[in-house]
Amino acid sequence: MAERDGRRCWVCDEAVDLDKSVNDPRGPSVDSRTADRKAKVTERLAHRGCNTRKGAVKVVIAWPDHLYVVEPAPLITVAGRLERKGGREMVGRCPTGRDAQEAADWLVDRFSRLVPGLPVTADIEPGGGQFLVFLASGRR
Repeated sequence: MAERDGRRCWVCDEAVDLDKSVNDPRGPSVDSRTADRKAKVTERLAHRGCNTRKGAVKVVIAWPDHLYVVEPAPLITVAGRLERKGGREMVGRCPTGRDAQEAADWLVDRFSRLVPGLPVTADIEPGGGQFLVFLASGRR
């Protein structure tokens, strides 16, 4: 599982040190998604602290500060819909094509760890003086 997840925490997307104690907040933990019976991947790697915290509050996957995205979509919600239904979903608006491309590249990379095995692509479309970023999955 650690290799499949790239040794990264699925919640915060930071590296997990497998040599740290499992009692350390930055140590490795196995997150079981038993609450979501439709999930394709039932266990994922997480930091102990991230795994514990997500039990108390709803997980929010943060968009990086370096991306310029207006009205970014909540990625956990998007991931759930694409995993269940497939299809295409707009996830944000960007002021320039370059900003949109950076966001699209980050999203495809992030979703490869957020929902392993879900084939996701990103598309960019100009519209209304801005650039719309879409994620799509062929899963149905």
